[in-house]
Amino acid sequence: MAFTGNYTCNSFKSGLINGDFDFDADTFKIALYTNDATLNADTSAYTSSSEVSATGYTAGGNSLTVTKGITGGTAFVSFADSSWSAAITARGALIYKDGGAAVCVLDFGSDKTSTTTFTVDFPTASSTDALIRLS
Repeated sequence: MAFTGNYTCNSFKSGLINGDFDFDADTFKIALYTNDATLNADTSAYTSSSEVSATGYTAGGNSLTVTKGITGGTAFVSFADSSWSAAITARGALIYKDGGAAVCVLDFGSDKTSTTTFTVDFPTASSTDALIRLS
């Protein structure tokens, strides 16, 4: 098993400190991977190695719609759900800045399979539920 958990990538952490991310202007993407992928906290950028290959799925994945805010001293970022009209089996995903650093690795816990539409559901964009929260 190559996936061993969910990770905020170190490239994202250092990129935040260096001002490399602009959630208003940058394009963020999500790519899907098989369990053969080696993705972890040290993943620094998008890779096509062990990416899902299926009719209806394009290498590099989908662009994401960003939702962000700050409530009660907690800044948060989440994304709109992302879907592919395809029969896909994926073990996890990588969120990354298009042309830039990796943000986070998502481990689905096991292979997930769709027969018609594969959807990654993101948590509510709020200070208590969003995918990325800083307090």
